[in-house]
Amino acid sequence: MEIPERDGDGYLVDMSKWTPAIGRAMADVDSFELNEKKLEHINKAREYYEEFGTVPPIRKFAKYVGEDQKEIFELWLTGPMKPITKYGGMPKPTGCV
Repeated sequence: MEIPERDGDGYLVDMSKWTPAIGRAMADVDSFELNEKKLEHINKAREYYEEFGTVPPIRKFAKYVGEDQKEIFELWLTGPMKPITKYGGMPKPTGCV
């Protein structure tokens, strides 16, 4: 699969080019594992983005998905909003992620 152009941080230059398959292909190229739970988080973050027009900070995201913030961090092994937005075809998060 051909992945659309990405910036220096690996985010899509044109967010409209994102599809679930492209998100998975981006993660594969980056050697980043996306399991079903992570894909669920990506879809919920996209839902939030479409509803509110912004990437949620982690606290709001955890509340939005009804999960403990600590568990989300443990699943992603990093600041979760960066890979969620990167592989979800959303803008880079700002602030507390």
